[in-house]
Amino acid sequence: MIQPVTPRIEINLAKVAYNAAKLVELYGSKHIGLMGVTKTVCGAPEIATVLLEQGIHMLADSKLLNLQKMRDAGIKTNFVLLRSPALSEVEAVITHADISINTELAVIYKLSEVALSKDIVHKIILMIEMGDLREGIMPENLDGFIQKVLNLAGIKIVGIGVNFACFGGVKPNEQKMKDLSTLANDIETKFSLALCYVSGGNSANYNWFMTTDDVGRVNNLRLGESIYLGRETLNRMAIPELYTDAFTFVTEVIELKVKPSVPYGEIGQNAFGIFPEFEDRGQMTRAILGVGNQDVLVTGLQPLLDIDIIGSSSDHTVIDAKENNLEVGDEVTFTLNYGALLSLMTSPYVYKQYIDTI
Repeated sequence: MIQPVTPRIEINLAKVAYNAAKLVELYGSKHIGLMGVTKTVCGAPEIATVLLEQGIHMLADSKLLNLQKMRDAGIKTNFVLLRSPALSEVEAVITHADISINTELAVIYKLSEVALSKDIVHKIILMIEMGDLREGIMPENLDGFIQKVLNLAGIKIVGIGVNFACFGGVKPNEQKMKDLSTLANDIETKFSLALCYVSGGNSANYNWFMTTDDVGRVNNLRLGESIYLGRETLNRMAIPELYTDAFTFVTEVIELKVKPSVPYGEIGQNAFGIFPEFEDRGQMTRAILGVGNQDVLVTGLQPLLDIDIIGSSSDHTVIDAKENNLEVGDEVTFTLNYGALLSLMTSPYVYKQYIDTI
């Protein structure tokens, strides 16, 4: 098997561990527990192990294959399916997820059926729509929904949750969290339920958490980006004391030539159906990097050198090398945003290199 040197993503497990420990301590100071979201890192067992060692006791992923990967690697914890299941996935959900989040009765009916056939009880968290307009049950429909679920065998409601700042960009502010707490109290009173989890959101909840005097009933958050990139996700501001460079991307110069800065000839669409536009900078030292859109979300890369990314195709990224005296074979390093990290960890073409020291 070919073992490439580049392109590679360097994963500093010591920095991930440090960030995870700090966040467990921070949110724990107000009695909020954490789910470690592993979808961002494609369910890497090496990273999952680090999260558990730092006191995160639940791992959540939107991909059943990632849950299976971690189970097969011997990871022992409570696994949460972070995306509402498809009907076609229900058998696998019962097999690989201890808890799943749900919004559709048809799916829950099927979960009940399969759970009964296997003589187990499957736990669910009901997601409630509170403005971001991704998944969620409308609050006015919640009572009837819960009553139908309570009539099912093989299913246990263990919590409620809400999503913010993923689709609609809606902020998890003080009022939203108070509304969620009120819903939790109402549900417990009306249905004599004890909700183990009131999951108030994700890495976007940092600013709310830092400014609130009372977290109410919120006792759980689902964190990925804060752990891996050390940032909150409303403004992508760095969280004090956390590492923002636990992941770096390295690729290699495969061509270096002086060329015009603007393509010449009759212009049509590029490979991705776009009519490209270029700034005329005159003659330019153009370097081609051996990586492209099939490997990474190129727009999510931030170079450590003073270079400019001019554009990319499937397998090539073109940069203005400026005055860096790059040569063919030189490595170029980038920090990442969330989209770039997600794509790099998912790509089979990018080598994953683990580092254990800060």
